[in-house]
Amino acid sequence: MRIRILATTAVAAGALAALSAAPAQATEYSSALKIKGIQYDAPGRDSNSCRTGNTKEEYLTIKNYSRTTVNLKGYLVKDKAGNRFQFTANHYLQYGDYVKLRGGNGTDSDANNVVYRDNCNFMWNNDGDTIYLYKPSGAGADSHAYTKARDDRDGNGYITYHN
Repeated sequence: MRIRILATTAVAAGALAALSAAPAQATEYSSALKIKGIQYDAPGRDSNSCRTGNTKEEYLTIKNYSRTTVNLKGYLVKDKAGNRFQFTANHYLQYGDYVKLRGGNGTDSDANNVVYRDNCNFMWNNDGDTIYLYKPSGAGADSHAYTKARDDRDGNGYITYHN
């Protein structure tokens, strides 16, 4: 009995070590929608003024990789600090289509593939952050962690995840 417990503990410890050795930057889910990329650092000097700021230049691109149309209504986007945006209106993405979730205020448009957070504060940290995308059911759809130093090799403030 003691040998079986030790063997089981050793197997569990080995599995745990293998899991913790995997990179923590991304979690892959079987989801139709995935984070295609993020403009985490808006070009220019950061200003979250609703009238003259550049929060509209900060955006998250979400793409439909499935063969069916997906409605974004109910999907939730969060960052590591708990800032959140939930799609409350119908916004349909065909196969291969994408939407840019922009900061600031504006008019949402299916035709222009844009939804505005209607919040002039920046959501994504310039030095690094974690992006979470959740399905309406609450299940994970996609997530990525980034740091400017590790992931933005050309320094343009944009990181691509899925093509």
